[in-house]
Amino acid sequence: MMQRWTKPQRTPITFAFLLYDRFSNLCLANCLEPLRAANTVSRADLFDWQIVTQTGEAVHSSSGMRVLPHDELGRLAPCDYLFILASYDHTRHDTPRMRTALRGAAKKAGTLVGMDTGPWLMASAGLLAGRRATLHWDLQDAFAERFLDVETERARVIRDGPVITCAGAMSALDLMMDLIAHHAGMAARLDVENQFMHGSDTAAAPSEPDALVRRALEQMRAHVERPLPLGAIARRLHCQPRTLDRHFRRSLGAPPGTVYRHIRLSEARKLLDSTSLAIAEIAVRCGYDSPAALARAMRVRYGAAPTQLRGGARRD
Repeated sequence: MMQRWTKPQRTPITFAFLLYDRFSNLCLANCLEPLRAANTVSRADLFDWQIVTQTGEAVHSSSGMRVLPHDELGRLAPCDYLFILASYDHTRHDTPRMRTALRGAAKKAGTLVGMDTGPWLMASAGLLAGRRATLHWDLQDAFAERFLDVETERARVIRDGPVITCAGAMSALDLMMDLIAHHAGMAARLDVENQFMHGSDTAAAPSEPDALVRRALEQMRAHVERPLPLGAIARRLHCQPRTLDRHFRRSLGAPPGTVYRHIRLSEARKLLDSTSLAIAEIAVRCGYDSPAALARAMRVRYGAAPTQLRGGARRD
């Protein structure tokens, strides 16, 4: 399926995270931080979120961190996504009151997402009947025996209509990257991945399933200061330039040259935001012949000159 490189968005996509006591903080962080990063790198409110609990009182993560919610579940406003996040003590949370509350809240959400042991609570409330689902793999067998009306699968993420189930913290990150790409485009996803992996050994290995595109992105990120001709990248990958172009358009929704330029300009914007380097130095580090060339490219992408953009990153 052809991906979209960018997607215009007029109003924020809304998320609500329903937390149960002893939830996984890693799971929550892997959901929230990509959304925060997407807003930061785009300089726009692409995503909005709130945290709720069943009673409106604070809950504690499995590591003991106290989280004060924005509101209680009963006052949940309509949202695009409702995440049900439980980890330990899921059987203790599984009460008649909880099931009634979940069924009511589900009517206010466009898509339900169960994470870790959250799918167990969803199934108990009758929200997974007749659907395919996954959950934390330690509970797969018990879940399959308990909920005969759910088709249990050992998978990281499963989408079945307006319901998504997710096995745990690392698959939560995969899911959020997919949602960012779906709503904001592949350009936003690549920028978020670069935010998380910048400076690490995995910076050149995003979760791109197309192996050829993945290896081409490695080459592009490794050669920002001295950009390689696209023909040279194709030769290094033992393919024809037209093959590379076809894979990029199908996987990312844009030709290789557009993606390469995006990576270089994203790096330039990051350096403007986080360093006091002279614009001439930033131009050199991002593969531009002169500050004027960088300025022209940034005006096209951001609608402003580098001097106007300096220090303008959002920190929320």
